[in-house]
Amino acid sequence: MNSHPHNMMPHHAPHFAVITASTLTGVGLRTILEKIAPMVEVSLYRSYKEMSADGDKLFAHYFIDMQTFIENSQYFASRRRQVILLTASELPEAEGMHSINISCDEEQIVREILRLHHNAHAHAHAHTSDNVGVAHSPNNIPSTLLTAREREVLVLIAKGLMNKEIAERLGIGLTTVISHRKNITEKLGVKSVSGLTIYAVMRGYVDADDI
Repeated sequence: MNSHPHNMMPHHAPHFAVITASTLTGVGLRTILEKIAPMVEVSLYRSYKEMSADGDKLFAHYFIDMQTFIENSQYFASRRRQVILLTASELPEAEGMHSINISCDEEQIVREILRLHHNAHAHAHAHTSDNVGVAHSPNNIPSTLLTAREREVLVLIAKGLMNKEIAERLGIGLTTVISHRKNITEKLGVKSVSGLTIYAVMRGYVDADDI
């Protein structure tokens, strides 16, 4: 079942699939993804069979539980760089596989998603002909939409600085920072710090390792 009607999303918006037998896990992850990246379409499935029945769609990433991967390893192994395994513990990456520890709190899950995107972005530069669209920016907002100063403020927000700290770092007034922040959220249509952070990382304004 889809999280949004197709006619409400741009046809070129990245599309993520969340596949897990656990309704609680699936809904929770979908909620996080929609909050930090509202420009991305997220479809939730209870099984690989349910996903297949929904048509031959092109997904930028597959968030799947371990059992689903094991039972359908032939399909997902060929898409391993697009697969994010949902686990309840730390799982060392191997053979291009990535994982998220879903037993962590929301903030840590957000950071893991950012880290995974950063790794995929680096891989895309090295293999531009592979998995077209997997690591591209998740929206169609022009990169020039923000002013130079707004980008500076955005970077510091992504790095976790508070308004007062941003003002001190840039040598500007607190009210000016608040004004810039308001302009940024209005232009991007993203209000949460997590959403602004993932936008900054995906645009290359800040490195995922610096947040």
